[in-house]
Amino acid sequence: MTERKRKIVNDPVYGFITIDHPLILNLISHPYYQRLRRIHQMALAHLVYPGAMHTRFHHSMGAYHLISMALQELRSKGTNITHEEEVAAKMAILLHDVGHGPYSHALENGIIEGVSHEEISQWLMEALNKEWNGALTLTLDIFNNRYHKKFLHQLVSSQLDVDRMDYLNRDSFYTGVAEGTIGYDRIIKMLIVHNGELMVEEKGIYSIEKFIIARRLMYWQVYLHKTVLSAENMLVKILARAKMLAQQGKKLFCSPALEYFLYNTITRNNFECGPDCLALFCQLDDYDIMGAIKVWTTHEDKVLSLLCKWLIDRNLFKVVLSNQPFDGSAEQIFKEQVRQHWDIEDKDLDFFVFSGTATLRAYNVNDEKINILFKDGTVKDISSIDNALISHTLAIPVKKFYICHPKIQANNVL
Repeated sequence: MTERKRKIVNDPVYGFITIDHPLILNLISHPYYQRLRRIHQMALAHLVYPGAMHTRFHHSMGAYHLISMALQELRSKGTNITHEEEVAAKMAILLHDVGHGPYSHALENGIIEGVSHEEISQWLMEALNKEWNGALTLTLDIFNNRYHKKFLHQLVSSQLDVDRMDYLNRDSFYTGVAEGTIGYDRIIKMLIVHNGELMVEEKGIYSIEKFIIARRLMYWQVYLHKTVLSAENMLVKILARAKMLAQQGKKLFCSPALEYFLYNTITRNNFECGPDCLALFCQLDDYDIMGAIKVWTTHEDKVLSLLCKWLIDRNLFKVVLSNQPFDGSAEQIFKEQVRQHWDIEDKDLDFFVFSGTATLRAYNVNDEKINILFKDGTVKDISSIDNALISHTLAIPVKKFYICHPKIQANNVL
């Protein structure tokens, strides 16, 4: 354990964040956690919003600050929270994103098969618990909703958790998109525990509505912005192409960790049965991926080199959006243009022209509900309150369909 008992971090969003427990200091100093400094919170969104360069380290520290405020508020309202429960809940939120790979979902869809970042977070937490002789047992119970005080898990993972509160506020701050700003301090002041569950006092209704609306606006304006979709889909295609070439035995420049994941078929079994796989995953970060992509711009494989050069130069695919599914003819027209313009073989056209869907449900009535506690003791889900905005619009899922394809006119150098 470290001798320092207290550390203060200056955060641009919240000001000073205090860390005052040796186990939490130990956790933040651990290589598993420090790795989050090398992973962008918003993947390639900085290609659209240049300020969005913050990391998952920033975000998890912010979420830690918010859960500290929430626990203090709940205690002041008479909720019994022991010191051990407080420390465990704080460590659960610090570790909630520890399993994210470089560029997050691009890696899940590109070079690791059928393994989610949530599962990897779980394995890393179990490995830490073993390393620290069971010190994270309560943290794991809270994280996995096995602990009898359900509200602790709800603070970490629910439709009104501190994870969402921080990423909306932080991503809004770094992108400059004011629509994502939420009254996190008022929401936290309105939290209360009733019958063992986390709820919001009646006077906090409008702050919750604003929170849900902000989430919807941030998704369509930032996270699912069509140029962000384009860049992240291009990254998925690059990793898929690199994986294909590696499996064929072609030589690719890459770090030892990236080489392991490209040249082997990695599934859940590798993570569960071999410690080497988890250790190598922890060596992977954004630098491995972008360093390789820079070198691959001159690779002999035309598909890989073109995709990498375009991403590096920010010559991104054009995205056509629609509220209705596209028929096959639209994709065929774009594929024919790509085939003729860059002399791409038919079997490789799917790397250049492809369709997908972007779906958002700002509030899911079938999920962990946001409950409002009224002064008379009644409890209602936010979407069932009379005249609530949520019930009319934001509980309905919205789906958009898109086609990605290269900009033909902008690429007449070849």
